[in-house]
Amino acid sequence: MTPPAANLYLVGFMGTGKSTVGRQVARQLGFQFLDSDREIERVQGRPVAKIFAEDGEAKFRALEREFIEHGHPEKGCIVACGGGLIVPPGMLELLRSRGVVICLHAPIGTILQRTLRTNHRPLLQVENPEQRVRELYAQREAVYRRTGTMVLTDSRPQREIAAHVMRVYQLEAAQFEK
Repeated sequence: MTPPAANLYLVGFMGTGKSTVGRQVARQLGFQFLDSDREIERVQGRPVAKIFAEDGEAKFRALEREFIEHGHPEKGCIVACGGGLIVPPGMLELLRSRGVVICLHAPIGTILQRTLRTNHRPLLQVENPEQRVRELYAQREAVYRRTGTMVLTDSRPQREIAAHVMRVYQLEAAQFEK
């Protein structure tokens, strides 16, 4: 069976496994994998943290919108979206108009374990990163829940998560392409 060609957008909070799962699913489907943050860094010639520091979050969100509107193929790709990409008004609807949207989800404790060990997340470069994670999570949770399909990535083998994402994608992509 030929897989549908609709794009797949993986959304969710930082540390939920969007890039890891996205790469695996892209390999299985033979799709191109793109990470929105890495693509913005490539085009801008500087890391996300520097964009945040020099231009602010609003500019970064505008760059995310530009990437979704014009920065990637219309079909045959999987995009791991930055954790805040769907937060601005209209972004979830924009993604839905371009492909299938699946939200990866993990409990706050798991997210803390996965994110507090890293130093490449600009929104966590604060005095109390744990408090910041909890605040951001609380602010964004309702938006993530509006995405529709949520796939839990906590305490499950990666291959099982990828298989679940594949099943959901194939069902939803068939509807998307009608």
